[in-house]
Amino acid sequence: MRGNQLSWKRTVVVMTSVFLLAGCATETKSGTSLDTSQLTLDQIVEKAKQEGEVNSVGMPDTWTNWGETWSNLAKEYGLKHTDTDMSSAEELAKFEAEKEDATADIGDVGIAFGPLAKQKGLTLPYKTSYWNDIPDWAKDDEGHWLLGYTGTLAFITDKTKVQNPPKTWADLKNGSFKVAIGDVMKANQAQFAVLAAAYANGGDEKNIQPGIDFFAELAKNKRLSTSDPSLANLEKGEVEVAILWDFNALGYRDKIDKNRFDVLIPEEASVSSGYATVINKYAKHPHAAMLAREYILSDAGQSNLARGYARPIRANAKLDESAKAKLLPEDMYKNARPVGDLTAWEETAKKLPQLWQEKVLIHVR
Repeated sequence: MRGNQLSWKRTVVVMTSVFLLAGCATETKSGTSLDTSQLTLDQIVEKAKQEGEVNSVGMPDTWTNWGETWSNLAKEYGLKHTDTDMSSAEELAKFEAEKEDATADIGDVGIAFGPLAKQKGLTLPYKTSYWNDIPDWAKDDEGHWLLGYTGTLAFITDKTKVQNPPKTWADLKNGSFKVAIGDVMKANQAQFAVLAAAYANGGDEKNIQPGIDFFAELAKNKRLSTSDPSLANLEKGEVEVAILWDFNALGYRDKIDKNRFDVLIPEEASVSSGYATVINKYAKHPHAAMLAREYILSDAGQSNLARGYARPIRANAKLDESAKAKLLPEDMYKNARPVGDLTAWEETAKKLPQLWQEKVLIHVR
């Protein structure tokens, strides 16, 4: 992997706004001020090595192949790593509750949670040396959050339990199998599944009702599964059909049995979105967290994500061949679209848990 390591020769001048923040200081866990604009990449690497570890939340080895990135950081920079898997909402709650007693340095949250983390004052801004490669829609202006990859909602079907895997939302609605999407009350992936159903049935981020109605009907017909669509539950055969990000569905399929599961993007419509890294304002290992973000956006880090079936956020990333081979053909995504109005979706996402409780879960017994 040495040929794909971070190109630290892209040395930056302290005041270069393309690579570093412009005069942004944040109070750290010790009460001192950490001005990320005064750090070169070489300094970040040196300080990260001194810190010696990085602790994450919501970035487990099996999600988008994070494991390879943590392994690379350990080999190349001596950073020990631990992760506590949790939802986007739980990550922010942990940052907020622990404050100066922080046990987490960096998290990976759904795009709607990035602005919320900044609003709550929980983030340490850091732009990275790849700032200009990131689309404007995929980053905060000050570097409080930025996307590393995107995903699209897919159907995954256990063919040992469902003879004819659904290819469309209509198939999903008219089948006899149970469908699992996870916990809409708090999980970003599950909330986007509702939005994807809305897209397929005439709704959008401003009108989520068609998505709610879709799953309410499944619930009324006793076809909405309460099983978490996790790797373990899929392997145990507890999930017949699930709606997951494509990178999760494909990763789970290959880890269990490639021939046992069918994975596809629904034909009528789906939604594409992304996940953003957020560095804890109170991180005990802030430089290690900055180094992790830097590495995630490097060619090596983007290749690692692609090997986890996620689509890299950097369109100009030089992916190795094993990474390219993991990406699905573009034509499968012809009817997938990103959220058109992120502000509207943020407002809808806040209301979604209550709508789900009142209109859908009431039918689940």
